[in-house]
Amino acid sequence: MQTRPLGTTGIEVSRLCLGTMTFGEQNSEAEAHEQLDRAVAFGINFIDTAEMYPVPPKAETQGSTERYIGSWLKQRGSRDDVIIATKASGPGLEHIRGGPRLTREHLRQAIDESLARLQTDYVDLYQLHWPERKANFFGKLGYPYDEDEDTTPLEETLAALKELVDAGKVRAIGLSNDTPWGVMRALQLAETHDLPRVASVQNPYNLLNRTFEVGLAEIAHREQVGLLAYSPLAFGVLSGKYLKGARPKGARLTLFERFQRYTNPQAEAASAEYVKIARDAGLDPAQMALAFVNSRPFLTSNIIGATSMEQLESNLESESLKLPHDVLEAIQTVHQRQPNPAP
Repeated sequence: MQTRPLGTTGIEVSRLCLGTMTFGEQNSEAEAHEQLDRAVAFGINFIDTAEMYPVPPKAETQGSTERYIGSWLKQRGSRDDVIIATKASGPGLEHIRGGPRLTREHLRQAIDESLARLQTDYVDLYQLHWPERKANFFGKLGYPYDEDEDTTPLEETLAALKELVDAGKVRAIGLSNDTPWGVMRALQLAETHDLPRVASVQNPYNLLNRTFEVGLAEIAHREQVGLLAYSPLAFGVLSGKYLKGARPKGARLTLFERFQRYTNPQAEAASAEYVKIARDAGLDPAQMALAFVNSRPFLTSNIIGATSMEQLESNLESESLKLPHDVLEAIQTVHQRQPNPAP
């Protein structure tokens, strides 16, 4: 398993990261532990979660994912050889803290509750799950500027995170679902006011959404704030299992109608082309899609997720797959013809 530096923190993380947002909804505690055991045995040292998980977010299940990881950590009895990342929610989920904000008070409550569920004294990476300000994330097109919006200044949020770092509850901080402006502004404030420097940005990145390459990829290189890529399989669409309107029993898009980001006609057409490229080359479509993400020079870690051990094993095998030049050329041809059909 390759490892890559987490920004300038000195922390080394595996190129594959185990995503856990199905734990507590599609996966039981026993299944979660089985996935965690297998991932670590394979060489993954990086586990990503969030206070709002599992998804879809619901009051009755909120926090279950962290609790499952916490019971696994306690059972293992070895905390320091795994890198645990979690996230604090932004506005929009009224069942979390009565409507989460990224203020000092909210972040102190959020980290303490996450640490209690995780049964640990610290997290290695603490991320802002999405900005408090209005911006282009979660597939939003058109800049939604509102000069009268009520938002916590980023400097205040970073100062609150500094307190958590100084208290030993957090080793490093990161952003998620953020923009080039958001990342650069956070870096500027950190340098000017001696605040924690963001180590990573967790954004969507896959064959149907390569928007990270516009603006953020350069920042990743020049500022050493690498990508933690989520949805590398575009909710499983790039595996080919949803082609021609198929909805397999128990699959995410079958169970939850809210996940429509990668199923518009343009995305479905592009997905069919990528699946064909893989099959013509004798490759598994999901493994090809993951291997493409793994190969990106601005990547810190690729967040894989699975609901079955069979899916997990397949995803793990992508770590050693190097795509041939002709496959990469064919992928680029489709991308140029149909760029980012599901931003």
